[in-house]
Amino acid sequence: MKIIFMGTPEFAAVILSHLADSGHEIGYAVSQPDKAKNRGKKLLPTPVKEEAEKRGIPVLQPERIKGNEEFFKIISHYAPDLIVVAAYGKILPKEILELPPCGCVNVHGSLLPRHRGAAPVQRAIMEGDETTGITLMYMEEGLDTGDMIAKKETSIGRKTSQELLSELAKMGGELLVSCIAEIAAGTARREKQDDSLATYAPMIFKEDGKIDFDRSPEEIERLIRAVSPWPGAYTLLRGEILKIWAAEPLSATTYAPNGTILAAGKNGIDVAAGSRILRVLEVQMPGKRRMSADDYLRGNKLEIGKRLGE
Repeated sequence: MKIIFMGTPEFAAVILSHLADSGHEIGYAVSQPDKAKNRGKKLLPTPVKEEAEKRGIPVLQPERIKGNEEFFKIISHYAPDLIVVAAYGKILPKEILELPPCGCVNVHGSLLPRHRGAAPVQRAIMEGDETTGITLMYMEEGLDTGDMIAKKETSIGRKTSQELLSELAKMGGELLVSCIAEIAAGTARREKQDDSLATYAPMIFKEDGKIDFDRSPEEIERLIRAVSPWPGAYTLLRGEILKIWAAEPLSATTYAPNGTILAAGKNGIDVAAGSRILRVLEVQMPGKRRMSADDYLRGNKLEIGKRLGE
């Protein structure tokens, strides 16, 4: 098959590698434009661009695709049989959806119709889902509303979003490759989504990592895992950003105001949260490395009774 692949982050790069290894012709990899990152503001290639260039696949990085005649001319001239999309980051317009005879398929990181949208993995962790997975689906003009081809499920447990994304990317690549022949033959299963069961998983922003200690310890612990590694869960300590990378909820109750530091020792830093206790296990201050709470306390004194977030 002649395929165009569209994706941007590491999740998509892993799926691209599985597709390329399957022996199908990939005429172009389409990715978001490179962005400036880190303090030097140097332009860094997207993970999909890096993977494509490593394999000699031509890369297109249009600023926009809707109404972009030059871009549409290039992909039309290639005449793909199929377009595969994985976390590309933009909605495909009708003219692109209708271009390939085998359609456009999306590798989505949730068990649809749950968690349609840009951040399904992070939202699944935040909301306490026990399982999630991959859905391979035909694309249409709605947001993740197309007919489903196949699904694969996994448990979430105590995984971070980084760990879960890595696992789902591998699953997604394997699922895609296993279904390609049926998609090419037009015999792939098409299962309608039950829109009444749909939920939306909006994009994650930096402010989503801010910890609200009025929440339960379980909700905060899930947030910490959901926003790891980006943007990272954070609060304020003496007016400085304190990132929290690992924590565990305790069952004990407290009448101290939420956010109050209750204890600090080799077992961790106990903080009042939702009238119970959150034990902070791993932290990071600005310009410092991540470290255990125990290591942090060796060189930093915490005032018992002080409130985080102030």
